[in-house]
Amino acid sequence: MNFVRFALRRVAEMAATLLGASFVIFGAMYLAPGNPASFLLSGRSASPETLRALNAQYHLDAPFAVRYARWLEQLLHGDFGRSITYRTDVSRLLADRLPATLLLVFMALVLVLVGGLVLGRIGAVRGGAVDSTILITTALAVGTPSFVAAVLLQGLFALRLHWFPAGGTGDGLGQLLWHLTLPALALALYLIGMLARVTRGAMLDVLGQEHVTAALSRGVPKRRVIGRHVFRNALGTVLTTGGLIVSTLLVCTVLVESAFGVGGIGQLLELSITTKDFPTVQAISLIMVGLFMAVNLVVDLLHPLVDPRVTYGSGRSIG
Repeated sequence: MNFVRFALRRVAEMAATLLGASFVIFGAMYLAPGNPASFLLSGRSASPETLRALNAQYHLDAPFAVRYARWLEQLLHGDFGRSITYRTDVSRLLADRLPATLLLVFMALVLVLVGGLVLGRIGAVRGGAVDSTILITTALAVGTPSFVAAVLLQGLFALRLHWFPAGGTGDGLGQLLWHLTLPALALALYLIGMLARVTRGAMLDVLGQEHVTAALSRGVPKRRVIGRHVFRNALGTVLTTGGLIVSTLLVCTVLVESAFGVGGIGQLLELSITTKDFPTVQAISLIMVGLFMAVNLVVDLLHPLVDPRVTYGSGRSIG
């Protein structure tokens, strides 16, 4: 199956999956206990007429199928509805907060890729005490949840050493990058350890294969063998973890943003769940699912390019 056919099939599968996810996301919110109208009233008693007006304004009185169909129609026109908590369009809230979250996730992803690949490669190639040190260090990183890492990094580098700000986003791009450094590191720490161990294991598997041993016995420089054969072949295994890495970053950003006071969609999601802000929670959840699926699509398209043993549409190694 060629690239175009495979890409079109995967896009169609992605659209169908996203449609199913939208139904689950929309339905799950209305199965949760509580009513957003009670939050709008702030605990005050209201007449039946007032309750009916609020339910009509936010379409809370319509049947489920009607609400879902109306929501899908709005999504197709780029309309995520109106926030119950902030009394403004959800699209405007997302436009204000999404850039900070995307930048945070991007910075964390860079740290994960650089730290994980470098440590994994060094551990596999050097061995001995260096490998043991990396294994111990990455084991500690994997065993440290993001919210614990956030508290530790904030306490040491922000409150004690005063090297980084303890929270917020600052003014301007430079200040934003500076404020997001600690949150990005807290978000990336666990995944750096995981990717380093995956990279190390994949490279050790390739190092033990016959073609690598033969190349070394013929006098081919070890650095060339590592770069052209071992590391490249191991990247196929590493690439398959891309979806897991991004999904973990998206989930953990809720905790990290709350710990550091980053005004992104993670913090917005936490607040919206607390206040039963249905439209905002649904929009953010759908965006996160869409981002996760898009990353998986990119991984599927890149995998055969990185690992020639894999062909489009087969999902299997050849040869």
